[in-house]
This record gives sequence, C-alpha cells and structure tokens, in this order.
Amino acid sequence: MTENNGYTDEATETSPLLPSAKSSSIIDNEAEISHLRETIELPDIAGESPYEEVAANVSNQDNPMLPCLTFRSCVLGLLFTCILAFVNQFFTYRTIPIFLSMIVAQLLSYPMGKAMALILPRRTHILFGGRWQFSFNPGPFSVKEHCIISIMANAASGTSMAIQVITIQRIFYKHSVGYIISLLFVLSSHTIGYGMAGIMRKFVVRPAAMIWPGNLPTCALFRVLHDDENEERQNNETNMTTASRRMSRVHFFYMIFFFQFLWYWIPGYICPVLSLFSLLCYIDPTNIVLSQVTGANGLGLGSFELDWNAWISFLDSPIVVPFWAQLNILLGFVVLVWIITPAAYYTNLWNSKAMPIVSNQVFTIEGYLYNVSAVLDSNLRLNETAYNIYGQPRITAIFAFNYAIGFAGTTCILVHTCLNEGKDIFNRFRSSISDVVDDIHGTLMAQYPEAPEWWYTVVFIVGFTIALIVCQVGGFMPWYMLFLAVIIGFIFLLPNAIMQAVANITMGLNVITEFIAGMIMPGDPIANVTFKTYAYITQVQGLFFLSDLKLGHYMKIPPRIMFMTQIVATVVAGIVNFVTAIYLIETIPNICTEKNIEWRCPISTTFYSASIIWGAIGPLKIFGSNSVYWPLLFGFLIGALLPVPVWMLRKKYPDTKWLQYVHFPIILSATSAIPTAPPGEYPSWLIVGFLFNFVLYRYARDWWKRYAFVFSASMSCGVVVSALLIFFALTNNNVNFPTWWGTGGITGDGCPLASANFSGIMPDYKPLL
Repeated sequence: MTENNGYTDEATETSPLLPSAKSSSIIDNEAEISHLRETIELPDIAGESPYEEVAANVSNQDNPMLPCLTFRSCVLGLLFTCILAFVNQFFTYRTIPIFLSMIVAQLLSYPMGKAMALILPRRTHILFGGRWQFSFNPGPFSVKEHCIISIMANAASGTSMAIQVITIQRIFYKHSVGYIISLLFVLSSHTIGYGMAGIMRKFVVRPAAMIWPGNLPTCALFRVLHDDENEERQNNETNMTTASRRMSRVHFFYMIFFFQFLWYWIPGYICPVLSLFSLLCYIDPTNIVLSQVTGANGLGLGSFELDWNAWISFLDSPIVVPFWAQLNILLGFVVLVWIITPAAYYTNLWNSKAMPIVSNQVFTIEGYLYNVSAVLDSNLRLNETAYNIYGQPRITAIFAFNYAIGFAGTTCILVHTCLNEGKDIFNRFRSSISDVVDDIHGTLMAQYPEAPEWWYTVVFIVGFTIALIVCQVGGFMPWYMLFLAVIIGFIFLLPNAIMQAVANITMGLNVITEFIAGMIMPGDPIANVTFKTYAYITQVQGLFFLSDLKLGHYMKIPPRIMFMTQIVATVVAGIVNFVTAIYLIETIPNICTEKNIEWRCPISTTFYSASIIWGAIGPLKIFGSNSVYWPLLFGFLIGALLPVPVWMLRKKYPDTKWLQYVHFPIILSATSAIPTAPPGEYPSWLIVGFLFNFVLYRYARDWWKRYAFVFSASMSCGVVVSALLIFFALTNNNVNFPTWWGTGGITGDGCPLASANFSGIMPDYKPLL
C-alpha cells in the first residue's frame, strides 16, 4: 500500500463518490474514475495537536473521500441505537444497574460492517438522470462509517430523565397521563438539549483547548480497529524482527478484553462480594461503628473493589480523568465522607443516629422511612393538616451536606468560570464569527460545510413548543415555568461544558433547579421534577450532544451528517426508552419496591426522594428558618467566595504551578454521585487513576500513550459482554450461583450493619394509625 498525501490508495477506492472498480456498475470507466480522483484535492497537512493525550489517540489525517453516511452505517446505526436504548432502559430499574456504553456498539459493529462489505452487492445505481448515485456497498468498511454507527448508538447510551418522572408518577404517586403526552415529554426534553448544544458548539467543540478527555478512549479504539491493520501489514512488509516489534494495540485490546470477559464472571456471578469488599469490617461484623465506617455501603474506609463495572456505573473510567482532577476529587471526597459526615453523625447532629450513616431515602425524625402518601391529598398536593400530624422529613447527614455542596457548586462554577475563563470565552466568541481554527483538527474540519445555525434553532423551537403543549395538556407543571427552566439550562451549559471539556467532570444542576421549583411551586412533587427535567436534564443532554460533536470533530465527520444522524438517533432512542419503561412498569410485579429484590430501582428511588424533599414538602419547610437544615443555605455564599482567593493567588504568583490545578468546582462536584453511589467505590477508583495517570504517565510515558486508553476501552467492553451473557443465559432464567460467603449477604459487601442505624436496626416504614 503506498502513501499519497497522507492517504492510502485503499481509502480512495472506498469513496462513495466513485463506483468500485470491481463492481458491475452502470458507470464502469477506468478513465472517468481516474479523472474524478484527480479533480478531488486531498490537502497535504502536517502537524499534531498541541495536547499530548489528543495527539496520542486522535489521527491527524483525514480523507474526505471515505464513505460516511451509507446504507451500512444507517442500518447498523439504527440497529445499535435500538439495542442500547432497550438494554439500558431495561437495566436502569435493576437493583444493580448496568449501562451499555457506545464502546459496545463500537466493538460489535466492526465485524458486522466488515461482513456487510463482503456480502452486499457492489453495483452502483444511477438515479435521476445521473444526478445521484447510490450503492449498498461502496467498498471496504471505513472508520467514518464506524464512527457514525457509534455516535448514533451513543444517543441511546443514556436514559431519559423524563422517564423517571413518568416512573415515579405511575409507581409511587399512583397517577399517570396518556401514552402520547408521556412520549412527547420524553422527546421534547431531548430535542431542547440538542438545540442548545448546537448553539454552543462554536465555543466548546472547535477550540483545541476543549479536549473532552472522555472521547479519547473511543478515538483510541477506532485507531486500534482500523489503523493497526495497516501497522501490522507495515511490520510484515519491513520484515521487523519479533524483538523489535511492539504489540499492536488491536492485539493488546483483545488480550485485555478476553481477560476481563473471564474475570467478570467472578465478581459478577460467582463471588459478588469482590465488587465491593469491606475488608476491615470482617474484623468484627457485629460492631455497628466499625461496620458503618468501613462498610462499602457505609463510609468505605478500607474497602476495595475488583470490579470495573462498579467504577464505570457511577464514576466513569478512572483512566480518562486527568490526575490533577483526581487530586481535587480526592480532596472533596475526604472532606465530606471521612471528616464532615462522621463528625456530624456521631455527635448526633439533626438526630442522625436514628438513620443509617449513608442512605438516599427520606426518614421521619424517629428513623422510619417517610411515607409521603400520608401527607398528600388525592391531587398529589401537600395536605398541611396531615403533614403537621405526620411530621417533618429528615435525611441522612451525608445527604444533607451533599445538598449544601450542591448549593455551593452552583455559585462556584459561575464565579470560577467568569474569573478564569471569562476573557477566553469572550475571545472565543469574537473569533467564532470568523471561524478561526487553532489546530490540525480544526484545519481539517474546515473543508466541510458547517451545519447552519438555523437548523439547530429550528430543532430547539420545535422541542420547546412541544414541551409547552406537554406541560399544559399533561398537567406536569404550569406552561410559563418552562421559560425559566430553559433559561437556567442555557446559563449553566457553557461553564459546565468547559469543565467537562478540560477535566471530564460536570457540576449537576439538580439541586438548584429543585430548589427554585420548590420555592415557586411548593407542595407539587410532579411539577418540581418536571421543572428539573427541563432545566437540568436538557442541559445534561446538551453536554451529551456536545461531547458527540467533539467526537465527530476528532473523527472528521462532516457537520451536516452529524446533525442528521444525531437527531434521528435521538428520536428513535427516546421512543424505544419509553416503550421499554412502560412495558416493565406494567408487567413486573412490585417493581421499584423492597418486595422485589432484583428490581429496586435505585435511580428512581433517589428521584422519588428528591420529589418528596423539594416538591411535596418544599424547600421552605426543609430549609426554612423553622427547619434544622436552614444553615445549609450558606452554601450558596460559600461557593461564590471559594474561587476568589485562589484566583487572586494565581494572579500574584503566576509561576506557582500547583495553584493552576486547584479547581473548586471539581472539588465540590466530587461526591455528587453519593449517596446513590456507595462511598466505597471511590478509594479503589482513585488508586487505579493514580497508577495510570501518575505512575505510568510519569515512568512509562510511551506505554501510557500507546495503551492506556485502549486498556480503558477493552475493560469496558469485556465487562458489558460478560454481564449480558451472565444475565440472559443464567440469572434471567433463575440460574443463580449457590449462596455462600462470597455472595456478600444482604448488602453485597459482607457488612450488613453498614446500612443500619446506630442502634443496628434496618429502616422500615412507620406504621400508619
């Protein structure tokens, strides 16, 4: 294979603009094909990204003649969109959720695309008098087709928060609206977020400084599957000796994949205790304090885990988060979980000892689970008389302080962004008008027509209009509240996108949106979570789409094709999510209750708890002057002040390097996954991050550049494939491994008292008189 301006001859033979030389096409003229090749200029551009992690994992070459939007990519893209949407929505309700990421589609679609390239007919069809050509098989399966399939599937890798509203409405509040309005609710929340992403893309997608490290394992896997074939061939052609060759990344990927596929059978089926193992708790499992402090479902001190899935379910891969960001996360975790929480709990602040030390549920002051149905009327509004009799709800100390941290994070990220990124954002805004590019990838993408701004604007307007109809007809919340919800999402989208683009960390808006909605619409739980969905979740969807746009930027996918494939996949994924959720809710007995051990719905339960705190009861009663939690509101002020001293020190001591890495929004967002995520997941996650992003990065830099992100991708693939096989072949057919010490008991970590209160009693509902 010979090189031609950075492109291979094989690549030019796969262009959708040209019929294959071997096909029985209506146009089969070698001279005409040669003329077409000569008239298409391939730019000869050299250079690498100025950022090492990007240069190591993203190709600095592009061939605009590679097929992209083809019959193969459309069919496989829609297939995997449906598969991931179904499986992820299905597993969301499971007691131990499993989420299929885009990597699964990326891995499985590769051999399927190759097979379609061999099987499908190669004939090129000329339509409309030669103005349009079409072929089921334009040549070898290309990396751009592969990317399109993966990006479409990624639209289904996360489930819709609107479905959580529908879930708690149907299961916990025993109320529902029609299927059509519910489906429009789901679709409108997605399309509003997509429109917002398109409007912000100039600021956080095109600039080279916006790295989006979460995309790098994906890019690494694309290079493993496509580029390493060329590397192997080149090694054979140059007759390199075995000793002088490095293991190709594709061989390394399959080696780690096979290892992880086999290993996951142990924590995933045979010995689940290894998923979260409370080592110190085994010294005396009957000791309540020891269990609470060392249990993985307690404070996690001394616990460890040997399960990659346990990390990526809530915290993402520890390899994609830079080490400086992990240090900030470590600081935030230690302060909240190992200092503030035990100090508050064991001094019995807010009568905390009546509750478990870590829980995402809502309690009475005596420590019973709070029965919200006892204080609501038939219209799901707060009954003041019943509320005064039943009493004020209480939450665990760690849950309460996490709300305070959420308050602080809301103001902190705005102040931090203005102080540290404000000038750069303004400059980006000015430069975006002239479409200035600042690295090799921007230069290569400049040759493709941009998707017009009005396309995204139309999507946003359509989604917003549907949302207005949903709010009014479905009775989810007053229609005029939608304007405020979307404005909040817009305000926080840019600073959150910048933080995710540089550190793979985001600050959730769930607390501030719940707070605002509770102040304006007290006593209405459904309106509260609806407002949160349109304010917070549309912003999350915007971040999700921006990340995909950056992936398309790295892989040199034309922006207009990105727009079409993302919007189609988003609608299809929303429909499949909705149908799957309704099916499960209506067919599985006792779903999302303690009566069904396998279907306890931890995410929905947390969502329901929030609807009680912020909606049914309201922030005035929870955080008002008559509440024990009112001091937590100082979090708003503290968050606004925290970035200022660090910014001033950076100005005074610009050569002090460590000051550049102090990032209070990341510190405050470190524990945002708790208490849904067990605190015991953090120590092992941080240790793995330290080994890869400090030890290997410093002392084995070449190995890290070549294999680190490939390792992350292969571990995720191995877990998912193994978990699916275990579930559908065994546990779904009630073929469970025999109960033994390794199953970890009722809490899974071998430390059952970690989930009990200080008296060793597990929480239950207060009997109704």
